[in-house]
Amino acid sequence: MYGFSEEHEMVRKVVRRWTVSKLEPKLDAIEAGEPPYELMRDFARTFGIPDLARRALEKLEEHAKDGAPAAPAKGGLSAADPALAAIVSLELSRVSPGFALAFGASAGLAGGAIMGKGTLEQKRRWGLPILTWDKIGAWGMTEPGAGSDAFRSMRTVAVPKDGGYVLSGQKTFITNAPYADTFVIYAKIDRGDGASIADRPIQPFVLERGDAGLTTSKPMRKMGMHSSPTGEVFLGDCFVPADRLLGMREKDVIGRDSGKDVFHSERTGLPSMAVGIIERCLELALDYAKQRVTWGKKIAEYQLVQEKLARMFMHLENCRNLMFKQLGLAAAGKTMTAAEASAAKLYCARAATEVALDAVQVLGGNGYMQEYRVEMFARDAKLLQIGGGTDEIQILNIARHLIGDA
Repeated sequence: MYGFSEEHEMVRKVVRRWTVSKLEPKLDAIEAGEPPYELMRDFARTFGIPDLARRALEKLEEHAKDGAPAAPAKGGLSAADPALAAIVSLELSRVSPGFALAFGASAGLAGGAIMGKGTLEQKRRWGLPILTWDKIGAWGMTEPGAGSDAFRSMRTVAVPKDGGYVLSGQKTFITNAPYADTFVIYAKIDRGDGASIADRPIQPFVLERGDAGLTTSKPMRKMGMHSSPTGEVFLGDCFVPADRLLGMREKDVIGRDSGKDVFHSERTGLPSMAVGIIERCLELALDYAKQRVTWGKKIAEYQLVQEKLARMFMHLENCRNLMFKQLGLAAAGKTMTAAEASAAKLYCARAATEVALDAVQVLGGNGYMQEYRVEMFARDAKLLQIGGGTDEIQILNIARHLIGDA
């Protein structure tokens, strides 16, 4: 069975030292609304992430000199070793799932989309600055009336005009939107031919803050993930030149496939976040249960508390196994099927939420207080059951696969 190597465990220890010395002391500030991006840049510099991204692009450029077309690239930690990216997600989530979410949305979603689907010039111009953390990225798919039905119900349109495109529409619940420099925005091509908007091809475009017609909202007030700024993107007749079309070629399905690729990556990446949340909640609950005394006994001696701790451990083991399954497949050059990815997300999201709520219960009144942190994990974990496709959507995906309708 796949597992972290000794080298991986050494990296994990180093990353944990950074989270303890740098992230934990700033957690109250970023939870209160301080933008987390300078701290992310410190993390990236500390672990040489910009240099990894530059080397990955240099290899692509050398490949292109031989006359080969630009190939997809992840860049950064994922290119070096998928397990390293999982370790980063896991360790950041142990302290701040919101910080981990915003970090991954910039480098993994926005940067990953550009590096995976863009031309070599687009990778160099827009992808690399995101992966080196010179720029912050946002990935815009979700719209106010098109959450789970993200593709057919999309209303943002791109009208070809004067050697470029005019984009109009609105995106919502977009991670990093209030502060992002670079946006990957999905829109439906409208050529005025009367085609139903539900059936128009979807294409990704690269937009920049400062483009005329592009504005963003202030950070939204949310139940959880306070360390992850979330906002809306408004496109009012926003003209962009043709080189903003990601990949520089219109295709009937490339936009839809690109979006599905990122959703798949988001779902397979979720187990590492869940492991971080569950692992830390179990530690906090176990330590508290061993110290808290009621009626002359430590509460860890009561069977009802033991049942909660045992279930936490069960969920931790299951989520770890799902994470390692995904990493083992990646190491073999494979990936989970859509049904497997949905099952992993469904289970891990529910498990993280249950464990966090049980940790609050074990800590009782103290668990309800912010200083003990488990209340933050409970609020943050709930988003895992909503973002990237709700639990209900994952169930439908699995069922369609089972009955042969996927």
